[in-house]
Amino acid sequence: MNEAAFYPVLSEVFRDVFMRDVALRPDLTAKDVPGWDSFKQIEIIVALEERYRIKFHTRELDALHNVGDLARALAGKTQP
Repeated sequence: MNEAAFYPVLSEVFRDVFMRDVALRPDLTAKDVPGWDSFKQIEIIVALEERYRIKFHTRELDALHNVGDLARALAGKTQP
């Protein structure tokens, strides 16, 4: 799957976590979304780990700076 294929799921996860629609784009960061703090970040990651049955390592999480990075990480982790 390419990165773009993950945006519908990412939108769903963000909607569940923030309880509102968030217009996702690759350069979107936590600073751009009111209420996106470290607790929300954990909720996002846990939801994605459960959804895709994957596990992120600390080094991978440290490399996530925006939604585009997250989509690329998901694409890399879900490749056969």
